[in-house]
Amino acid sequence: MSYSVGQVAGFAGVTVRTLHHYDDIGLLVPSERSHAGHRRYSDADLDRLQQILFYRELGFPLDEVAALLDDPAADPRAHLRRQHELLSARIEKLKKMAAAVEQAMEARSMGINLTPEEKFEVFGDFDPDQYEEEVQERWGDTDAYRQSKEKTASYTKEDWQRIQDEADELTRRFVALMEAGEPADSEGAMDAAEDHRQGIARNHYDCGYEMHTCLGDMYVSDERFTRNIDAAKPGLAAYMRDAILANAVRHTP
Repeated sequence: MSYSVGQVAGFAGVTVRTLHHYDDIGLLVPSERSHAGHRRYSDADLDRLQQILFYRELGFPLDEVAALLDDPAADPRAHLRRQHELLSARIEKLKKMAAAVEQAMEARSMGINLTPEEKFEVFGDFDPDQYEEEVQERWGDTDAYRQSKEKTASYTKEDWQRIQDEADELTRRFVALMEAGEPADSEGAMDAAEDHRQGIARNHYDCGYEMHTCLGDMYVSDERFTRNIDAAKPGLAAYMRDAILANAVRHTP
């Protein structure tokens, strides 16, 4: 059985022009011709074309492909073994590249699409990428995580700067309340806690009072949060936790 050049082009996903070129340079000369002089390809020709396309996919130039396939000492099985080894190595390389791209996509989808200089400018010494793996592990399956990804995907440096400025202003409010001797369940402290909750909801994800209370607890239970918050004033993390709890109680029927 033989096949026309159009059929072979369809089988192999190449153009008729490519097959004509392979014939012209002697790389793939069809075994038969029709009475009208048209190219006809045998099953053996298709096997050779498969070998050619394998090597081409691996980046071999046509002259090297011809030399490999026309080597009289070459065993067809040796070709397959060699191609298997080369393809396996390429697959491994592509997997690593895909993993790197996925990481970049994930970082960007979380809104951390800033240059190192921009990140330092906005966040100072804090690197928001540092805890990304832990964030995914702890909250990756939650609605809050998905909402945050969607909301922050298009955030620019200016957006992150605005959010950071809002956070800094809230920190100053809490510190001023502490220094004025206002208890954590005072109106001023609870109002600051409410603004804190609404900022999270506005910029990241829906943050109800129960979730907000859980966040407040984490500010004290996770020493990394405590250390970062207390850098503004010792005891601030606990003060915020207590204000958040008082505010939640205030809004709970």
